[in-house]
Amino acid sequence: MTQANKGWTTVCSEGDLIPNLGVCALVEGVQIALFKVDDQVYALDNHDPFSQANVISRGLVGDLEGKLVVASPIYKQHFELSTGQCLEDETVSLNAYPVEVVDQKVQVSLASATVEAA
Repeated sequence: MTQANKGWTTVCSEGDLIPNLGVCALVEGVQIALFKVDDQVYALDNHDPFSQANVISRGLVGDLEGKLVVASPIYKQHFELSTGQCLEDETVSLNAYPVEVVDQKVQVSLASATVEAA
């Protein structure tokens, strides 16, 4: 991983991501789950707040109620890929991180993480 622009860390090449499957990357000491769906790349915390395990990157990607989600592989809660919001418990959400793809390189910014307010 390299610092490409101030605040952005290059994590991998876009071609390293397998469509509709997750991978985990360590960015500045934080485990980030990356998902590529169609032409969009999403980044969420890899830590599942329900099981307390770092497993979100191993979850299944799908559509639930018209929202693009990842299902935690342990207790099956669904988190919206764009916001990190848990669909089953509105008081819980994962950090969602901005992602840019520049020259086929996936970059993540931890500085601008968003958490949905309950």
